[in-house]
Amino acid sequence: MLLTLITFIPMIGIGLILCINRENKELIKKIAFVTALIGFLVSMKLFFDFSPNTHIMQFTENKEWIKSFGISYHIGIDGISLFLVILTTFLTAISILASWEITKRLKEYMISMLFLETGMIGVFVSLDLFLFYIFWEVMLIPMYFLIGVWGGPRRIYAAVKFFIYTMTGSVLMFIAILMLYFINGKTTGEYTFDLLKIYQLPIPVHLQLWLFLAFGLAFAIKVPMFPFHTWLPDAHVEAPTAGSVILAGVLLKMGTYGFIRFSLPLFPNASHYFVPLISWLAIIGIIYGALVAMVQDDLKKLVAYSSVSHLGFVMLGIFAFNTQGMEGGILQMINHGLSTGALFLIVGMIYERRHTRMISDFGGLSKQIPVFAVFFMIITLSSIGLPGLNGFIGEFLILLGTFKSNILYAVLATSGIIFAAVYMLWMFQRVMFNKLSNPENLKLKDLSKREIAILVPIILLIILIGVYPKPFLSRMSASVENLLATVNGVNEKKIMVQHSVSETTELTEKNKKQTAIAFRR
Repeated sequence: MLLTLITFIPMIGIGLILCINRENKELIKKIAFVTALIGFLVSMKLFFDFSPNTHIMQFTENKEWIKSFGISYHIGIDGISLFLVILTTFLTAISILASWEITKRLKEYMISMLFLETGMIGVFVSLDLFLFYIFWEVMLIPMYFLIGVWGGPRRIYAAVKFFIYTMTGSVLMFIAILMLYFINGKTTGEYTFDLLKIYQLPIPVHLQLWLFLAFGLAFAIKVPMFPFHTWLPDAHVEAPTAGSVILAGVLLKMGTYGFIRFSLPLFPNASHYFVPLISWLAIIGIIYGALVAMVQDDLKKLVAYSSVSHLGFVMLGIFAFNTQGMEGGILQMINHGLSTGALFLIVGMIYERRHTRMISDFGGLSKQIPVFAVFFMIITLSSIGLPGLNGFIGEFLILLGTFKSNILYAVLATSGIIFAAVYMLWMFQRVMFNKLSNPENLKLKDLSKREIAILVPIILLIILIGVYPKPFLSRMSASVENLLATVNGVNEKKIMVQHSVSETTELTEKNKKQTAIAFRR
C-alpha cells in the first residue's frame, strides 16, 4: 500500500483544499505545502527500505481493475524508478513553497500542482501499460492549465503548443500499446496490458522497428530531443516559476524514463538498430542547445535551451548500452532535475524583485545581494559539471560509457561541456559582476528566510551526490545490469547466430572443395 499512499496523498490535500473558502489563501498554501511535504517524507521510506541486491520490482501491488480487458492496477518500482519518484515528491514540495507569491486563482493553482504530482508519480510506478497511459495523459491537464492560466503574456500559445506536441506522440504510443496487447493475446492466448508479461513476448524484428518508432516519438517529444524540442522554450518562458521547475525537473525525465522502461526492454533489436540515429540526434541536441543558449538575452530561455543540451547527454548515455553510460544517464536525470530546477527557482526569485529576465538589465548584483550570489554560483557550477558537485559524476559516467561504445560520439559530446561552461559562466558574470550601475538594482533585497529554505535542501543534495554518489548508484546497479542483460543479450544471441551461420557456410565450402579434389583424383 506504500506506493498507492505516495501516489494519492496529493488527492487527500486536494479534498481538503476544496473544503476551504478561496479567500483563506494562507490556509490553502499551508495545506498544499504540508500535503506535498508529507508525500516527500513518506516517499523517503522507499529509499531506506529498498533492497539494492535485486532487480525484481519492489513495493508491488497488483489488483484486477477491468478484468474483461486484462487491465489491472499494477504498480511497483525498481532501482531505475526509485529516485524519480522521490525527485517528484521533493520538487513538488519545493515548488509549492516557491509559489507563495501566487495570488491569482490560488485555490485552483494548488489543486493543479497536487493533481500534477499524482499524475507524475503514477507514470513512474505503473507496471500496466493501460494504467501507464492513463497517468501519462492525466498529467497533461494540470500542466496545460499551469502554463495557460498562470503563465506569461504568450501563455495560451505556449500551452496549446505543449499540448499538441505531447498529444501527437501519445496517440501513436497508444496505438503501439494496443498492438502489443493483441500480439500478446494471439501469441500466448492471454490478453493483458501487464508490462512484465509483455516483456517476455517474442516480437518479430520488423515489427519491433515500427513499434519502437511509435513509442520513441512520444518519448523523444517529451525529452525533448532535437528536432522535437521547439515546444520547450515557449513552455518554459511562459510557465510560472513552479511550472518551469516541475517541467524541467520531472516532466522531461518521463521521456528518458520511457526509453529505459519501455523501448529498450520491449524492442531490444530495434533499440540496437536505431543507436546511430538516436546518438547523432543526441549529439546535435547537445551542441545545438548549447550554442543557442549562448546567444540568449532572456535568463529563462537560456536555462531552457541548456535543458535540450543536458538531456542530450542523458540519451547518449542510455544508448551506449553499457553499465557506466546507463547509470550515468539515470543519475544525470536526477542531477538535471536538481540543478536546472534550482536555476529556474533562481530566475524566478530575481524576476519577483525586478520583473524582468533580460540579462542586460542586471550587473553587479553580487554586491547588492551576496547571499543570492553564493547560491547562484554553486548552482551554476553544478550545472556545468564542476568536480565535487553532482553534475560532474553524471557527465563523467556518461562520457566514460560513450567512450567505451563509440569514441567519436564521446569526443563530439565533450564539446557540449565546454560550451556549457562558456554560456553559464558568461551569463553569471554579466548578471552578478560588472558595475552596479542600474538604479533599479540598488533597491534589491537579499534572499528571505523562505527562499533560503527553498534552496538549501537542493544545495545539500547537489553536494552529497557530488561527494558521495554510492547510495544512489548502488540502488540502481542491479536493475541496470538486468536491463542491459536483456537488451544486449538479444544482440549477442543474434551475433552468435550470425557467427554460427558463417562458420557453417565456411565448413560447407571447405567440404565441397575437398570433395571436388578427391573426385578429380
